[in-house]
Amino acid sequence: MDSTLAKGLAAIEWMTRQQRDCRVTDLAQAFGMARSNAHRTLQTLVECGWAVQDPDTSAYRPSLRLFELGALVSEATDMGSLLRPHLAALAQQTGETIHLAVLDGAEIVYLDKFDSPLPVAAYSRIGGRAAAYCVASGKALLAAAAPDLSALHERLGTLAAHTKNSITSFDALLSELERTRVRGYAENREEWRLGVCGLGVPVFNARGEAVAAVGMSVPSIRFARTQARGLADRLMACARDASVTLGYRASPVPASTPLPASTTRRRRLE
Repeated sequence: MDSTLAKGLAAIEWMTRQQRDCRVTDLAQAFGMARSNAHRTLQTLVECGWAVQDPDTSAYRPSLRLFELGALVSEATDMGSLLRPHLAALAQQTGETIHLAVLDGAEIVYLDKFDSPLPVAAYSRIGGRAAAYCVASGKALLAAAAPDLSALHERLGTLAAHTKNSITSFDALLSELERTRVRGYAENREEWRLGVCGLGVPVFNARGEAVAAVGMSVPSIRFARTQARGLADRLMACARDASVTLGYRASPVPASTPLPASTTRRRRLE
């Protein structure tokens, strides 16, 4: 590996995530390098157009070139295709129905899915919708927003009962979302369709925003408490890896430090 190139790339990422102007001493301390090396790295970034230096304060910040390239990358890719390999791997590991969903008002929309090959399987369809408060993917995304009662009322309107297990009280829903944050995953126990349970975990982007949820639909006959916990662990690992794919980082990673397969989220939200 070219250590000079790696050092420069790590410095660009670090500066971008600081969201403030940075001095030579800041970079030197962050990466444990000599001040002269930090100065040389920053000057090289300026000369190559990746950073700019404030003539009054001598501090550095990333240039808009990063924004320009990021916009081009965004146009060339889409979240579904980026995350599909993670969903496929989870589907193969568990044998259950796996889907990717986003929040749209009071509902979730399924963007992608892998059907279970088992004789008894839960059904959903790409483009289909479900009440966010009744399904695990929706609860995961609602919990990630850390809402209060007022915000829940504004988003959801009323809570209709879709089965006898549906949550129809905003106080009960808020408590459920708080439990979701504590345990690290959302659950649906036959709240949208009788006989169908589910698990959900949010996926975060580079700005730490929950932009989607990885969900798992499981027939209730295969959703005993011990089975659900094991499936939830696999789902959380999948969501962590998917978040990394979208650029999520719990903390800056120096060039000399290998990126782990999954990172710990700043907030354990579903």
